Amino acid sequence: MDDRRNIWALVAVALATFMTYLDNNIINVAIPVIERDLHLTTSGMEWIVSSYILTFAGLMLVGGRLADLFGRRRLFLIGLGVFTAASFAAGLSGDVGTLIASRAVQGVGAALLTPTTLAIISATFTDKRERNVAVGIWGAVGALALAAGPLLGGLLSEHVAWEWIFFINVPLGLITAGIAVWAIDESRDPVTRQLDLSGLISSTIALSALTYALIEGISRGWTSTPILAAFAVATAAALAFVSIERTATDPMVDLALFRDRVFSGAIVSLMLWAFGLFGIYFFTSLYLQGVLGFSPTRAGMTFVPMALFMATAAASSEAVARRFGAHRSVTFGMALMGTAIASLALLGADASALDLMPSFIAIGIGGGLTIPLTATVLGVMPADQAGVASGVFNTSRELAGLLGITVIGVILSSREDSLIASGHNPVDAYLGGYRLGLVIAGLLVVAGAVAAWAALRQAETEPVVNEDVLVGV
Repeated sequence: MDDRRNIWALVAVALATFMTYLDNNIINVAIPVIERDLHLTTSGMEWIVSSYILTFAGLMLVGGRLADLFGRRRLFLIGLGVFTAASFAAGLSGDVGTLIASRAVQGVGAALLTPTTLAIISATFTDKRERNVAVGIWGAVGALALAAGPLLGGLLSEHVAWEWIFFINVPLGLITAGIAVWAIDESRDPVTRQLDLSGLISSTIALSALTYALIEGISRGWTSTPILAAFAVATAAALAFVSIERTATDPMVDLALFRDRVFSGAIVSLMLWAFGLFGIYFFTSLYLQGVLGFSPTRAGMTFVPMALFMATAAASSEAVARRFGAHRSVTFGMALMGTAIASLALLGADASALDLMPSFIAIGIGGGLTIPLTATVLGVMPADQAGVASGVFNTSRELAGLLGITVIGVILSSREDSLIASGHNPVDAYLGGYRLGLVIAGLLVVAGAVAAWAALRQAETEPVVNEDVLVGV
C-alpha cells in the first residue's frame, strides 16, 4: 500500500471513530427536546441513551473476533453500513419504541465497526513510529468527538430538529464508506480457525448482563431482584467464558494476553483513565446546566477547549513520548488529569465558564498525553489477534466509563441524600456529592498513573516480541 492510500485509510478509520464516539454522548443534551416531542416516560428516556451502550459494549468482543476471522475491511464496511442505516431509521422514528430499537441496532453496528479501527491501523502502519503517530491522530479524533457530541446535540436540537442528531451520520457514513472501499486493504488472521461459538455466546451474555446491571442499578435499586439476577448471570457467564477459553482449540480470546504484564498494566491504566474522564464528564454536564444554569448549547461549548487541548496533546503525544519516554509522558499526563479533575471540587454554585477553564484545559492536556497507552497495546498484541485485542481494549474502556458514571452516581446520590437529610438545600447537597465524586475520580486516575509507569517502563526496557509479526498482518 502506498503512503497516499495509507493516509486515506487513516481518514476513513478516523471518521468511523468520530461517528461511533459521537453517538455515545450527542443525545444527552437533546433528551429534553425528544422527551417533549415523543412524550417520553423516565424509563423511555433512560433506554434511548442506554440501548446504544448496551449493544455496543456487549458485542464489541464479538466484533473483534469476527474481524480477525472474516476480514477487518469487510467487517468495517458491514458495521459502517449497519450503523449508518440505523442512524437514518432513528431520525425517522415517530415513537419511542422505534427510536430505542434503532439505537440498539446503532450499537450493533458500532460494536462491529469499532474493534476494526485499531486493527486496520495496526495492519496499515507497520512501521512503529508511523503507527504511533496514526494512533495519536485516532485518539485526537476521539477527543474531538467528546466535544462535538454535546455541542452538536445542543445546536441541532435547539435550532434545527432533534432528528438531525442521527441524520448527520448518514452523509458521514457514505463518505467514509467511499474512502474505505478504495483505501483500506483487507487483512485477517492468516491462520484458518474455527469460530468459537461457545466463547462468543458466553462473552456476549456476560458483557450484556453486566452492562444492563450497571445501567439499571441506580433506578431499580442495587439489591432489587432484576439487578442481582443480572450480576449473577454476568458472573456465571464470565466464569463459563474463562473455562471455555482455557480448553478451546481456537479460543475467541487467548487468555495468555492477560499474562503479559505490559498488556494487563496498560488495560488497567486505561480503565482508570476512562472511569475518571467519562464519569466526571457526564456529571459535570449536569453541574453546568443544573447548578450554573447554562443552556445545553452553552454547556456543550464549555467542553470545547478541553477537547481541543486533548486533541492537540493526543496528536503530539508520540513526539513527546519519543522525547521523554512513554512511561514518563503518560504518567505525567494521567497525574495531571487526576489532579485537575479533583481541583474542580474547589468550585461552587457561583463559578463561571472562565473559572472552569484551567482545570478543563489541564484535563485535556493530560488526557491527550495518555494516547501512547493505546500504541503500547497495539505493539504487544499478537498480529493474528489484532481485532479481538482491539475489542478487549475498547470494551474495557467502554465498561470502565459506564462504571465511572455508575459508581460516581452512587457516591453523589448517597452524599446528596445525606446532606439533604441534615438540612442542606438541594443545590448545596448536589455540590457536596459532586465534589466527593470529583475527588474520588481524581485519585483513581492518579492510581492509573502508577499502573501506566509500571507497564510502559517494562515495555521500553524489554523487546516487543510482536513487532516483526505485525508486518505480516
